[in-house]
Amino acid sequence: MGGAAVLKKFIPNQYVPSVYDIDTEDLQKHGVRTIITDLDNTLVEWDRPEATERLLEWLKKLDESGFHVIIVSNNNEKRVQAFASPHGIPFIHSARKPLSRAFISACRLAGTERREAVVVGDQLLTDILGGNRAGFHTILVVPVASNDGIMTKINRRIERRVMKKMKQKGLIEWERE
Repeated sequence: MGGAAVLKKFIPNQYVPSVYDIDTEDLQKHGVRTIITDLDNTLVEWDRPEATERLLEWLKKLDESGFHVIIVSNNNEKRVQAFASPHGIPFIHSARKPLSRAFISACRLAGTERREAVVVGDQLLTDILGGNRAGFHTILVVPVASNDGIMTKINRRIERRVMKKMKQKGLIEWERE
């Protein structure tokens, strides 16, 4: 497999500033019923224990529109459960992204097929690579916070190198700061 072919696994189908910029009407037109989303730095800052009012409004709108939302996080059960359970959001913790298993399990939880789901996240190395490898439509968002936990800091360094290579090869026209 050539370098460009490998790099393509890191390219999201869409790139938006935040989850609030996802065109849910367009997703519905394309048969999407499930949004599989990362938690930390995708929905809220990695160190914020609870959902913001704006996020709760967005989740309510999704629910009213018929979407299933499932959190798939590499974080531990305590963190993810404390965030998701008060709002009745199904979740998979310790997901081991970019492995595909958790994304596929999320579809089973929602009772939907892969073609009816999207994967949303802030990291190329976990969310986008994992979603692409599993055959999902992927949406990359800008991280909610400008700081990260220790493992994510390492991932971000690698991510910057991958993005630089993708840009050099003409695979993307945008690049994160």
